[in-house]
Amino acid sequence: MCTDTRERKTWTGTLVRACGGAAIVLLMAAVPAVAKTGMDMGRVKVRVSPKQAYVFVDGNAIRDGSQTLRLSSGQHTIGVYNYGYTPVVQTVNVAAGETVHLGVTLRPRGQLVDGPFGDIEFKGHPRAAVLLNGTTPRFFVGHVDEFDNNWLWHQWLLVKPGTYHVMVTREGRTIWKGPVTVSAGQRVVVNLNDGGQIASDNFPRGFSLGPQPRFDAGLASAMVPIAPVTVRLAASTPDMGCGQAADLKWAASGAVDTSISHIGTVPERGDATVRPDKPTTYVLVAKGPGGEVTERATVNVAVPAATLTLSRPEVRYHKVGDDVVRQGQATLSWKAADARSVTIEPLGTVPASGSRVIEATPGTTADGPIDRDVTYTMRVADTCGATVTRTATLHVVGSVDPAPAVTLASVFYPTDYPAPSHPRIGLVGSEKRMLAEAAAAFKKNERYDRKDMLVIVGHADVRGPAGYNLALSRRRAEVVKAYLVSQGVPADRIDIRADGKAKELTMARVRRLQARDTERAPKWMAKRRYATWLAYNRRVDIVLEPAGERSMDAYPNRSSAARLLWEEPVPPLKAVEAAARPARRLGASPEAYR
Repeated sequence: MCTDTRERKTWTGTLVRACGGAAIVLLMAAVPAVAKTGMDMGRVKVRVSPKQAYVFVDGNAIRDGSQTLRLSSGQHTIGVYNYGYTPVVQTVNVAAGETVHLGVTLRPRGQLVDGPFGDIEFKGHPRAAVLLNGTTPRFFVGHVDEFDNNWLWHQWLLVKPGTYHVMVTREGRTIWKGPVTVSAGQRVVVNLNDGGQIASDNFPRGFSLGPQPRFDAGLASAMVPIAPVTVRLAASTPDMGCGQAADLKWAASGAVDTSISHIGTVPERGDATVRPDKPTTYVLVAKGPGGEVTERATVNVAVPAATLTLSRPEVRYHKVGDDVVRQGQATLSWKAADARSVTIEPLGTVPASGSRVIEATPGTTADGPIDRDVTYTMRVADTCGATVTRTATLHVVGSVDPAPAVTLASVFYPTDYPAPSHPRIGLVGSEKRMLAEAAAAFKKNERYDRKDMLVIVGHADVRGPAGYNLALSRRRAEVVKAYLVSQGVPADRIDIRADGKAKELTMARVRRLQARDTERAPKWMAKRRYATWLAYNRRVDIVLEPAGERSMDAYPNRSSAARLLWEEPVPPLKAVEAAARPARRLGASPEAYR
């Protein structure tokens, strides 16, 4: 212990603060200032007990035993160490030309150390300090002169089998450092005068030595057995709820540096109350000359209980045009306990428990197959801030298809039909079949595309006055509309327009139409081009809006009424009525219609 336990003035008038009894004290890392002139120097006379105790100044090894230190004026830290004793560290103020007297008596500590042992021996630099497994004075185990002989006198640094990181230092200079591996019953010799060359031989006494005190020194002998580091760490409540406390208790032996994660530096033994807000593992790390040991204790904090499930993992979706043909559903259910907040993405904030019907969605507006995952993420937080996450994934399969195509074809009329006296006569059987097919396709399309409209545009050939032809083209459009309505097309989805002879197909256009037609025109059409041109303009076109898709204005060459529709003269009423009956085939001669 320190000779003084409070501040006092020495006979020189210099203030000294004694701090004996401190188990572990951090030292300043400065090197003593010795480069000043004699006028700036003072002295510190240090008397130590036991006499082998070693003196450090400002964290630097000086030498063993009682001694007088010449130090620069100012504040210095004096540390006195001996393995197996409680170190004493004091701060002194040194004045130029004055002397400070310090008397330090160290107090023994620690239990006996059991074997088996190995021995580390050093040659050279007898006054240098030896540190094991650390670089600060707290890892000091003795000086070289205590560990350099095994002949008449025994000077042993006894260690448990293992690898030790050795540092030999004096006056701020590292003389040698490196690892030394020792086995039981083995002596390892480090020759400091030869760059740290290592040799080894047998040390049979390492097996027979019984429990030894941590420091034993005689007239010319010394024995320092290094105690292994041991630790214990336990939590009083390894499992607890949100907001509860647990007590951590620990004890270390042979350690000079002890810390616990989430707490920091701690004494060798003690306890602390902890309140973790989530499962936490506390790691105790104890370091000493005998090595480094780690111990763990986990405190489990109950996280919020949460479940998130789907009634089925996969749903189907099918859309055709504007119509959703199939939209599967699944029920998303959740439940949370001890929750402060519950959110589900992409639903947002939700109650602690509940369910929601989830409808399949395509995730795209483009036509094509659907194969996508929709993930729902539930996050639950409790009052301690602990969170838990759950996910559920819904697989959506199916397709987005365009509305069915509506096949459109232009309708052709005999000359001057329908007449004012017979405004509903003029459609031949083949044209009715074509319109029935178009009506069926439109009704199917209407289910999937509710924006579509049919525009019926009537035309007439160039013969006759413009007003007459305008009325004729309107009658032709109205007959087509009436027939489509009779086939189930809603009347409000059909508009009509009469163009008369205002928008005639040119003869060149007719020739191109015939040239590209897969059904070659008969010879009687090719010979009379003027009559053919007139026949192409006695027609009704059908336009699908808003797409603007127009009917194919190709002449029905293969129709049984093809010549009736083509002849320039006005055919007899009976011939037209006969052609309106699909079951009856008509002759090939135009005279048959007169």
